[in-house]
Amino acid sequence: MTTTPIDQTADELVLYGQRFKSRLLLGTARYPSPDVMEAAVRRAQPAMLTASLRRQTAGPGTPATDNGFWDMLGQLKVPVLPNTAGCHSIDEVVATAQMARELFDTPWIKLELIGDDYTLQPDTLQLVQAADILLRDGFQVLPYCTEDLVLCQRLVDVGCQAVMPWAAPIGTGRGPVNPYAMRLLRERLSVPLLVDAGLGLPSHACQVMEWGYDGVLLNTAVALAQDPVAMAGAFADAVAAGRAAYLAGAMAPQESAQPSTPVLGTPFWHHGND
Repeated sequence: MTTTPIDQTADELVLYGQRFKSRLLLGTARYPSPDVMEAAVRRAQPAMLTASLRRQTAGPGTPATDNGFWDMLGQLKVPVLPNTAGCHSIDEVVATAQMARELFDTPWIKLELIGDDYTLQPDTLQLVQAADILLRDGFQVLPYCTEDLVLCQRLVDVGCQAVMPWAAPIGTGRGPVNPYAMRLLRERLSVPLLVDAGLGLPSHACQVMEWGYDGVLLNTAVALAQDPVAMAGAFADAVAAGRAAYLAGAMAPQESAQPSTPVLGTPFWHHGND
């Protein structure tokens, strides 16, 4: 029996009709220094960089001059995915998204609408309405949400062409805390799914990619590592390995041991005389 190798070079992430060679997205917060962040980005070669307009402009200065942050993002030549981090109402989300679209000249927006300040859990009661408003306003919305199947389905129903469920609360690094729900989500939804929040180790990223998730977004796990640059590379490699394993098709788990070399027939020897 012969098999046809899978052409993984043609396997690209597609979001709202746009193709990306990488399935890793990186955040831009909490790095020890701008230089470390830049080096981590260059090592990982992510599809997109997320940036919070509200958080970056909260201190002194303007977006164009605030510590040279925006200039550095432009020099990296990686598409920017603005987010609405820190927003607690639909009005805040819409205003922040519109400001980000003007600043970055992009329709992309990572929708974050926080319902709980302790866990930073999304406001699941208003998230669908917020996504609907942004989509009608011409945004390409990537909503940050929980792993709840009904919520994710409603986001798809209003027009989201991808959703970003968490694996665990932001910054915990615990990895997938509800594997059943996450695998069910992958089974039931056909749109791209990108894990956003809660991954702490490259093995976590590899695992969700093996389940068939289309990508991961990381920030804290890289930014707070002892060596963020090396960790960015480790995650990039893990994401690629997990995707390759998913495409290759894993063997089905077995209940009992299976010999790797089956015994065929009776061994060609015997004891005693002829």
